[in-house]
Amino acid sequence: MTAVVEVRDAHVVHKARSGGLLSRDRVYALTGAGLTVAAGETVGVVGESGCGKSTLARVLVGIQRPASGTVAFQGRDLWTMPAAERRATVGAGVGMVFQDPSTALNRRLTVRRILRDPLDVHGRGTGTEREDRVGELMALVGLPRALADALPGQLSGGQRQRVAIARALALDPALVVADEPTSALDVSVRAQILNLLLDLKERLGLALVFVSHDIQTVRRMSDRVITMYLGRIVEETPADRVTDAARHPYTRALFSATPGLLDPIEPIPLTGPVPSATRPPSGCPFRTRCWKADEVCAEVMPDFSAASRPGHRYRCHHPVQEEESTRDLARQEP
Repeated sequence: MTAVVEVRDAHVVHKARSGGLLSRDRVYALTGAGLTVAAGETVGVVGESGCGKSTLARVLVGIQRPASGTVAFQGRDLWTMPAAERRATVGAGVGMVFQDPSTALNRRLTVRRILRDPLDVHGRGTGTEREDRVGELMALVGLPRALADALPGQLSGGQRQRVAIARALALDPALVVADEPTSALDVSVRAQILNLLLDLKERLGLALVFVSHDIQTVRRMSDRVITMYLGRIVEETPADRVTDAARHPYTRALFSATPGLLDPIEPIPLTGPVPSATRPPSGCPFRTRCWKADEVCAEVMPDFSAASRPGHRYRCHHPVQEEESTRDLARQEP
């Protein structure tokens, strides 16, 4: 399949407020990240807060320039392009849906102006064609045309997020990145927005990157699931195998913590807090909380290993066996 975006060995480092007078600490937000998203594919990204999910999303859409590594969109390196060309390429080819629609939309602009803005900036069509496109976008996301002259403050949370999705689709992008698109919405509205995203993905053939804390939602939405820990991608798993056949202990622990009504299990215990991104542990960063860790884990970060099924790889010295159930893992002593 054709790659829409490809990230290779990307590192993102920020300066922290802590540290000495002359040299501040560094936050290692992303370390050696590599990811390819194909046309029509949905990739889910999961992990605890601070693991680098949103940083990876910003790298994918060209907002964050990596300190090293490459980001190629449709075969072209974004950061070797002239600035104006990069803005035009990313602006037309990538759509972004943010977490909170109440802050992502300009509250002084009507829905019509919000949806016309990308068309005006990129000079798409005549004035009449742009107005027609606004109507098409509103119909596409299930908004009545009567709301075209409404302000965001006059809309419900679900309606505002539909406007944000329509704006992301205005220029027919090849890639849409949704960063926690339902976390700011009422529970009753979340399913509607998720179903809308699934429907749009199928109808438009979008490549979709879905970032969320809601692990079961990611599993349902995605073709492939990326697990991140402390700025590193530690596993890539086909979505239908992520619950019971994931090989990395952290992935199993994440999914065991999700409540289940039909077949509930005890969560796999993880001891201790998440380490600081300013002073990550040596070797495997998960070793300070992993019940399988030993001296080897402290010495070197393992390379990716391939599982039995294509498209499944993980980074772990002591992986979970494929036939080992999560229920059995939960019974092991930490």
